[in-house]
Amino acid sequence: MPKLVDHEERRAHIVDALLRSAAAGGLHAVTMRSVAVEAGVSVRLVQYYFDTKEQLLLAAMHRLAARMGERVSERVAARVAAGTGTGAAGSGSAAPAPRDVVEAVLLEAVPTDEESRTFHLVYTEYAVLSVTDPALGGQAFLAAPNEMEAFLAAQLTAAQRAGQAAAGLDARREAVVLLAVSAGLGLSVLLGQRTAEDATAVLGYHLGRIFPAP
Repeated sequence: MPKLVDHEERRAHIVDALLRSAAAGGLHAVTMRSVAVEAGVSVRLVQYYFDTKEQLLLAAMHRLAARMGERVSERVAARVAAGTGTGAAGSGSAAPAPRDVVEAVLLEAVPTDEESRTFHLVYTEYAVLSVTDPALGGQAFLAAPNEMEAFLAAQLTAAQRAGQAAAGLDARREAVVLLAVSAGLGLSVLLGQRTAEDATAVLGYHLGRIFPAP
């Protein structure tokens, strides 16, 4: 009996090959052929799943976004399980507090390991390329950042209602500032301007102003 092909697994394998290639040599240098070589498959097979390089790049962005969401959830769950989250041991609740969630999201923009470095490097390069290449779907690419802004604004609003954040702050604008700060810090780590530890400390300092200690 012939072996059944898991098409989703094959697609993921090809996308992961693109991410490895992009992390090593830059997204601009990636081709369908280089991805095929990295994946150990034929160019024809890559083209079977992705008609164009642009489709492959967009699939990679979706995979990065999904993985980032998983890492944020894992980070928050770990803090709650360890009793170090602001909504954990002290409150008698196993639910994460808004600050735990906000901090987890922002820290994912700081390259602290190989996976987060790949995410920040590829995501940033894709964003720059999409400015001058309409085929990369610049407007569609904004969907995830816009959703993240709305998500952080909702977390900040929830924190205000719970008395855990400054009442006078503008939640939506503060969400914009937080994402801009975390993205800038992540880039400075990639460039070697500062360490990941220093970037994390800066984020902690800013969050301390939004979520004052009780």
